[in-house]
Amino acid sequence: MAGGAIVDTAGGKQYPGKLTLYVVFTCVVASTGGLIFGYDIGISGGVTSMDPFLLKFFPEVYRQKQAASKSNQYCQYDNQLLQAFTSSLYLAALVASFFASAVTRILGRKWSMLAGGFTFLVGAALNGAAQNVAMLIVGRMLLGVGIGFANQVRDCSLR
Repeated sequence: MAGGAIVDTAGGKQYPGKLTLYVVFTCVVASTGGLIFGYDIGISGGVTSMDPFLLKFFPEVYRQKQAASKSNQYCQYDNQLLQAFTSSLYLAALVASFFASAVTRILGRKWSMLAGGFTFLVGAALNGAAQNVAMLIVGRMLLGVGIGFANQVRDCSLR
């Protein structure tokens, strides 16, 4: 039954677990995986609509945006390079999460988390110092690898 409105507890095993500080902390850490992606969606969406950012990295999109503001605002961000910038993080996180479990099995959680954090740090520095679109995309891909590793390793450690 969808939704679980009626639950049959007969024959089920009751676990004597308690809500401890460790359990609460583990749940908070588990929820940060979704927060990282949500935060990135908000930040990248805000940044890609800023005129100075568009003028420096995507002047064609800026011109489309200015023309669309006079008539129609539908599809003013229809640019494949801008879409590659936006989606590169998510694609890299997806691919990295496939490899992170094997790396974690070989190196352990500590070194995998450290590698993911370092990759994220390098990606953030590269995005902060970006001078062209290629640097932005490579930086976002490194951010994605860091996020993919962190999410996969975090999920493995919660089991």
